[in-house]
Amino acid sequence: QVQLVESGGGLVQAGGSLRLSCAPSGSGFRINAMAWYRHAPGKQRDLVAVITGGGSTNYADSVKGRFTISRDNARNTVFLQMNSLRPEDTANYYCNAEGFTVVAGSWVDFSSWGQGTQVTVSS
Repeated sequence: QVQLVESGGGLVQAGGSLRLSCAPSGSGFRINAMAWYRHAPGKQRDLVAVITGGGSTNYADSVKGRFTISRDNARNTVFLQMNSLRPEDTANYYCNAEGFTVVAGSWVDFSSWGQGTQVTVSS
């Protein structure tokens, strides 16, 4: 199973910046799309940004122009650069990766989630 490890969350003042990272552990997988979601208390988990294996990106309207998703394909690592942070960005941020992994000698698709990293923006 592909496990994802996130880092980079923390406490920042409004207007500040944070950079999240997410990398898989293990081997025997090929990752296609990688994405960041966030889950704030009392709300549903929402997509923040997604990047395909070819580098195409898409963002939630609420973060366009402030957040940038990127990836290092050599290391299968995805980043989320968050600028001009607002208190409403406060949430637990989760990394997601989809692709294929080897199970019993065959390639099967997978979708894995990280454990989440807390981002808190103070006003």
